[in-house]
Amino acid sequence: MDDRPVLGLDADDTLWENEVHFRETERRFVELMAPWADGSTTEAALLDTERANVAITGYGVKSFILSMVETAISLSDGAIGAEPISRVLEWGRQMLEAPVALLPDVAETIGTLADAHRLLLITKGDLTDQRRKVDASGLADHFWRIEIVAEKDTPTYRDILGRHGIDATRFVMVGNSVPSDVLPVLEAGGRAIHIPHDLTWALETATDSDIDGHEFPVLRNFGELPALLTGWRDPG
Repeated sequence: MDDRPVLGLDADDTLWENEVHFRETERRFVELMAPWADGSTTEAALLDTERANVAITGYGVKSFILSMVETAISLSDGAIGAEPISRVLEWGRQMLEAPVALLPDVAETIGTLADAHRLLLITKGDLTDQRRKVDASGLADHFWRIEIVAEKDTPTYRDILGRHGIDATRFVMVGNSVPSDVLPVLEAGGRAIHIPHDLTWALETATDSDIDGHEFPVLRNFGELPALLTGWRDPG
């Protein structure tokens, strides 16, 4: 029986770059909408649309593209033509075909983590796109299980832990998003480690009041993980 502890890992912006592709496409979108709105207006309108749509269309590139199309029609009062909309769709295809770029220290560290833990990848978003990135990352063989979910909230984590027979008190989750990778895991009875990324989507940021009363380590990079986890296993 494999009694190694289970270590949960987020994927996007924890193991590989993701938000950078969204930021670049949003920059293009702001330029596209310049005849109808300034940059701050376009960015705010797009975020409002994404926030309204996420419960219906979920996360990921396809939802993002749909929100851009909807925002473009709204900001232009329907005046935007087929050619600019086609351009938005092409940007989406480019994002869905973008190479997977591992973050610093991930390739060197993942094997060490897999030796001491059963690695459980937990990522949210579009099933097809997330699976493509896992396969293209070259990391798939290190994972004990892979969970691609619609949302990363407390009920989702409890469901995953229950289905796999994981004791929440022995479970650790690692990720770049406090609302998705840290707070719901703490609520479920586990522990969590935050590794911030330079770029974070507005809907994946936490306020001071969200964090108040919660304690969790914050690391500078993925390479610091093994030492921290060893310290947790062998205190003193």
